[in-house]
Amino acid sequence: MKNNKLFVLLLMVPVFLMCSRNTEKNLTNEQIRETEEALIGANRMLLQKDKDRIKEYMAEHDLSLRETETGLWFEILKHGNGTQVQEGMLLTIDYKVSLLDGTVCYSSDSLGYKQFRAGKGGIESGLDEGIRMLNEGSEAIFVLPPHLAHGLTGDGDQIPARSVIVYYVKLLKVEP
Repeated sequence: MKNNKLFVLLLMVPVFLMCSRNTEKNLTNEQIRETEEALIGANRMLLQKDKDRIKEYMAEHDLSLRETETGLWFEILKHGNGTQVQEGMLLTIDYKVSLLDGTVCYSSDSLGYKQFRAGKGGIESGLDEGIRMLNEGSEAIFVLPPHLAHGLTGDGDQIPARSVIVYYVKLLKVEP
């Protein structure tokens, strides 16, 4: 909640500055540049806070997660022997989604297995990225920062705004 207020404040400062400086509707190139720099700075700060929270989670749970270039954190807990996931394949997973504080948001225990096609949307981009590292029979943990999960708004149901989420996944089936 505190981070959300800070984020909104950081977004609003450049807007107020621009409004107070210029009574005309058109923005100068300098104002646009200043606003872009402020937003980039706010994004960098939020990304670093997310990274710090993930590292704390790893330490608390004795995890050895690795980070991808996009910011997805993962650990493959069990390597499967089945088919390697490729784009367009139909996947069935057993899963549990929780917040960093351990609050379970969704799970296959209550909602049933999740089924989707790799690379075709409809799931969090971080889950899609992570699941492509697996073979049928694999088990993994994926930690998705907000930009790879549900972003600034959350999912409007169980996942709050700007939440880092944790996926425990078992890849049960890979089909063409």
